[in-house]
Amino acid sequence: MVFMGDRATLLETGRFVQRHSGNAADEIIEAAGAVDEAVDTTAENETEAETEARHRRAAESGDAAAMSVLGALLLRRGDLDGAEPYLRGATAQGDRAAANNLGVLLHQRGYPDEAAGWWRVAAVAGSAPAAHALGRHHRERGDEPGAEYWLRQSAEQGHALGAYALADLLEHRSDVGAERWLRAAAEQGHREAAYRLALALERRATEPARGPHAYDTATGLRTSAADAPGAAKAAPAPRSAAPEPTPPKGGLAEAEQWFRQAAARGHRRAALHLGALLEKRGELKEAGRWYLTSAKDGEAKAACALGFLLRDAGDEESAAVWWLRAAQDGDGNAANALGALHAARGEQQTAERWYRAAMDAGDVNGAYNLGLLCAAQERTAQAEQWYRRAAYAGHREAANALAVLLLQAGDANGAEPWFSKAAEAGSVDAAFNLGILHAGRDDDRTALSWYERAAAAGHTEAALQVGIAYLRDGDEQAAERHLRCAAGGGSAEAAFRLASVLDARRPAPGPPALGAPREEKSECEEWYERAAEQGHRRAQVRVGMLAAGRGDVAEAARWYREAAEAGSRNGAFNLGLLLAREGGEREAALWWTRAAHAGHGRAALRLGLLAARRGELAEGRRWCARAVELGPAEVAERAARLSEALHQELTA
Repeated sequence: MVFMGDRATLLETGRFVQRHSGNAADEIIEAAGAVDEAVDTTAENETEAETEARHRRAAESGDAAAMSVLGALLLRRGDLDGAEPYLRGATAQGDRAAANNLGVLLHQRGYPDEAAGWWRVAAVAGSAPAAHALGRHHRERGDEPGAEYWLRQSAEQGHALGAYALADLLEHRSDVGAERWLRAAAEQGHREAAYRLALALERRATEPARGPHAYDTATGLRTSAADAPGAAKAAPAPRSAAPEPTPPKGGLAEAEQWFRQAAARGHRRAALHLGALLEKRGELKEAGRWYLTSAKDGEAKAACALGFLLRDAGDEESAAVWWLRAAQDGDGNAANALGALHAARGEQQTAERWYRAAMDAGDVNGAYNLGLLCAAQERTAQAEQWYRRAAYAGHREAANALAVLLLQAGDANGAEPWFSKAAEAGSVDAAFNLGILHAGRDDDRTALSWYERAAAAGHTEAALQVGIAYLRDGDEQAAERHLRCAAGGGSAEAAFRLASVLDARRPAPGPPALGAPREEKSECEEWYERAAEQGHRRAQVRVGMLAAGRGDVAEAARWYREAAEAGSRNGAFNLGLLLAREGGEREAALWWTRAAHAGHGRAALRLGLLAARRGELAEGRRWCARAVELGPAEVAERAARLSEALHQELTA
């Protein structure tokens, strides 16, 4: 008889219910559920051989209780031929434990129907283990009403295995009563019941917030297209600092309690789940201990998760050891992690081998990561092949990557369906890319709808594009809201544009009052500075101008110089003005020259004036001609007048 839980059946003995490793029946013996009170108490220091000899003497004299215990001892040892006469003799005298164990013996001999008959005799006599075994027998034959009746008889007598088996039957039927019996079995120390009860409590506590992509203790690979090609990272993300541990609340607190109980009894998957709960809460040291316990017991997922913890702690070599162990046990996630590790080291062939191993283990990330690896090596045809394989298997980021590849090859029509498939599956990057695709077709309305969808999911660049669209339409409030999101997400351009919106609202500054306190930096200046610190050249120029307006020449010069060295012609021009005012006309000329060569008309005019003052009239005229060419109109007019004056001077 094959059972659905941890155990197959139960030997009901007197005080001799203990585990031995000799045969399969021993593995299903739990703590005594129904102790036969007729069995004599043995001396505490009596050996097993002495115990057996004592019971054999009593059994041979016709003692039913001794025959029952001796039969159970022999049955546990695997001596079916020796056990059967004693069990039959005790059963004939009405010993219910012997009837139950005779059923076990017959079941092991391959006579399930005869076994069920003796279990029925024992169960009717009040044996909870026999009722449990009989219930299992009925369930295997598809007789669920019969199974439920006998399992309920066993469970209501306080039998842990009966309670667990009843819970399993009820859960299979989605009966809400299953949890009650799981709890009953768990409270009696049944580790699988404790584990399944914990799962149910965790599911109920987290489901409302989980959405379609539930929290998974398996620790999957990150598959965002933003990851470095060929070096897929693994969740959870590396932490800059572990969050402060907080005690669990509500249903998760009770779930954790039962995970702990099951894990403490050696349930390796409970240890894995407990480790995941603790890791999620930031208690990494204890999480690592439970992952280690589970991994040592052979749980590949725990070995994989332990590897990620070690990697995040900076111990890459130890992480690789556990990933290797998990990958060799068929964990695709660990194989992917090994692939990423070798790819980061430049060991492309080894990385490819592990990605293939992940794929062979059924992990679609393996194909996606192979695509990334090939793309990084400019093996475009192979990259497309692997992206397609992953995309057809439902990998949304692979679909997005495939679409990008097709778009780069000029196949916009081929790319669009893959972008759509990825976006509908939840890829934020694909939604953004669809926005770009439609914007390129001048379909601004459709582009905006995709940008808004991506922005709502937290895509920074999409939020920037939405902000720009609203600015273009004159909806400044909506624009500001999206620009703040994008700027907060790290977009320098969004920070600059937000600062510009806020700057436009500021009242024009009045003349400085003598002795007036220095003004604090405004919010717009803070956003300009944030953009400037990220290397945004226009923001750097603007921060320099604001600093100059406050009289902070050194700060202004610093920002103008940064912008100028990064290629900003306005930065170079303004730096030249600042240097010229401070007496550094020679250096100012160098920066104006750079600005003029970059197309700055005012810089060219300044160089013309400088040359005229030095008496270099021909040079002055050359720069004036450049200023006329570059403009704007006001500069061109002034440059033309200066050029004419220099010409008259030259021809006088």
